[in-house]
Amino acid sequence: MDPKKTILVIEDEPAMALGIADALEFEGFRVVSAGTGKQGMALARHEKPNAVLLDLMLPDVNGYQVCEEIRRQDAFVPIIMLTARSQEADKIRGLDAGADDYMTKPFSPGELVARLRALFRRASRPTETTTSFKIGGASVNVTSHSLTRGKQSEQLSFYEVELLRLLHERVGQPVSREEILNNIWGMEASPTNRTIDNFVVKLRKKIEKQPEKPKHILTVYGFGYKLVP
Repeated sequence: MDPKKTILVIEDEPAMALGIADALEFEGFRVVSAGTGKQGMALARHEKPNAVLLDLMLPDVNGYQVCEEIRRQDAFVPIIMLTARSQEADKIRGLDAGADDYMTKPFSPGELVARLRALFRRASRPTETTTSFKIGGASVNVTSHSLTRGKQSEQLSFYEVELLRLLHERVGQPVSREEILNNIWGMEASPTNRTIDNFVVKLRKKIEKQPEKPKHILTVYGFGYKLVP
């Protein structure tokens, strides 16, 4: 692991922040910490971290707003949201705000480090020949992590791009949840099928004309998903 990678931890609970910092520094990361949303946004601008661990419940600005601001500053920095909430709606809202992943407290330091390792490993792999493709009326650019529909363009997170890329590589064919988890998250990161489902919900909102009646990202019940361009 590159010891120069900087992780920004935005967490208002001192014991939690210290525990995360200790675990990351032990693995060779450089850690900078903030106890409030405003401090976190300022550090994100100044430090330009390689990844951000962001608590949802902060004393001044809520995590969703902080996530949106950091995403405006940097479209590509990985953001993992840390939350004590386990409700699906809260997780989807976090993904909609620009988070790449989420972890529900309590979690083990080992799992957190594993997720970061998997994310960095996949982000650093060689870029495939295909840099853009179309899904319905939307165009996906895997290099710039952007989706364009008509005159509107928006950024996609790392995991959104990887999920669309994998489905596009197997266009028209069902891809199992197990294959998606292994290829994108890596089983060491301990993701769940629900993780995939939440990302699909988010992508359907961006791509489908009627997200509740998808025509492009289809569910293969009891198995996984397939892409119909």
